[in-house]
Amino acid sequence: MTADVEGDTDLVRAYVDDLAAALHGPARAKARMVEEIRGGLLDTTDAHADRGLPRRHAFRAAVREFGTVDELVPGCQRELTLAQARHTARSVALTAPVLIACWSLAGAHDPAPSGPVSRAAQLLAVNAAGVAVVATLLAAATLAVTGAFARRLPTPRRLPLLVAWTGTTAGIAMAVTTLALATAAALAENRPLLACAGVLAAASHAAVAASARACRRCARLSAPKSRPVPAH
Repeated sequence: MTADVEGDTDLVRAYVDDLAAALHGPARAKARMVEEIRGGLLDTTDAHADRGLPRRHAFRAAVREFGTVDELVPGCQRELTLAQARHTARSVALTAPVLIACWSLAGAHDPAPSGPVSRAAQLLAVNAAGVAVVATLLAAATLAVTGAFARRLPTPRRLPLLVAWTGTTAGIAMAVTTLALATAAALAENRPLLACAGVLAAASHAAVAASARACRRCARLSAPKSRPVPAH
């Protein structure tokens, strides 16, 4: 009986490993999803075994109820893609306002930059901050649509892709702002403040860019596959 149970555990482990390898999304959400499926599969297998089926046959019966890995992946991936979109939107919503606030504070201490390079750097950073403002509003709308209003409003299918490119645009704006602040810090009198804002912009860029890249990948995986046109 012990050998049967160990063999059953190996089958479940292989099933779960294949499922985990095929899915992409936030680590915690993915781990929680895979663990729930693993627990349900084991419970269903035990239920069939209690009815007299051998463990291996009980596992196969449980898989027929749950679905194969290939059958589960599309639905699970859609859920993880939405979770990744929320993660990316949250990253943008939290980092972009801080970036804008830092630049506003730096600009307040140096309202009239001297020299064409300094003025160009400030203008570039201000424009990038404007992009961050738009990205923040889109991120907040995404969190609302997929959160509080999710039960009332259907989630647009292409929303994760929109969030992915919004995050990408915000990340580029943060990178540009980092460069602009670094340039301004080298020329301005309040170097420490601008330098700190530049470091924060760089950190914000790293966080948002990584999340947006993951969101783009998830959106591609969840995109509906085009059906081949039958030949006449």
